[in-house]
Amino acid sequence: MSSIEVNFSMAPTKKLISWNVNGLRAVLKKGFAEWLQSESPDMLCLQEIKAEEEQVDYEFAGYHTFWNSADKKGYSGTLVLSKQEPLSVNYGLGYPEHDKEGRVITVEYSGYYLVNVYTPNSKNELQRLDYRTLEWDVLFLKHLKRLEKQKPVITCGDFNVAHKEIDLKNPKTNKRNAGFTTEERSAFDNYIESGFIDTFREFNQEPDQYTWWSYRMGARSRNVGWRIDYFLISPGLRNDLKNAFIRQEVLGSDHCPVGIEIS
Repeated sequence: MSSIEVNFSMAPTKKLISWNVNGLRAVLKKGFAEWLQSESPDMLCLQEIKAEEEQVDYEFAGYHTFWNSADKKGYSGTLVLSKQEPLSVNYGLGYPEHDKEGRVITVEYSGYYLVNVYTPNSKNELQRLDYRTLEWDVLFLKHLKRLEKQKPVITCGDFNVAHKEIDLKNPKTNKRNAGFTTEERSAFDNYIESGFIDTFREFNQEPDQYTWWSYRMGARSRNVGWRIDYFLISPGLRNDLKNAFIRQEVLGSDHCPVGIEIS
């Protein structure tokens, strides 16, 4: 599968990338270091790192690193790498009951906030659907809108939902499966209706553009996937958005990297 990329400007830009690595220690054994050196993003947001800083035997040369590991060992967690030293860094949503899984990092720069998120999965039999849609999504959107009162926001990560039917291969057979329920899609609608822009769809309206594939039945080789990883931006940044892309060819996880270029 080829990289999907459109670029309309040669103006100086920063490249921001998001990737659910499904285990940082695992992906480091699958070419991550070489990929990072080659891609060289200005900011990199990772989700599902499943590790604490002291467990990772790798130096992220040239980057400031900000870790938010889950209380539970080997579970969830987020990490931000930034070539530029930020003005401030905050972890979580500010509610201890929601911040034990290391799902949010907010990094402040002069022109915007960057928020890395790993949204809770609704799980098999939708065990966590109510928590995810009635509590988590509500609080996370409030967090973004509170930040937006100060400066524009870029948020990225694994949102664990395919927003529209175009965003997964088999919409009809997944109506009540985690990641494509009416409740989850409506919760994501709230981000869009509040003004946030789905950056990839600004450039690409084609089907078969996915960011996650099941490990079962050769789903990735057949491109039977879901687009559940996003970059959303505040309306005030729309004119600065130069490019949005999906790196479908990058292996090492059941997700692939997604990114934007912004001036």
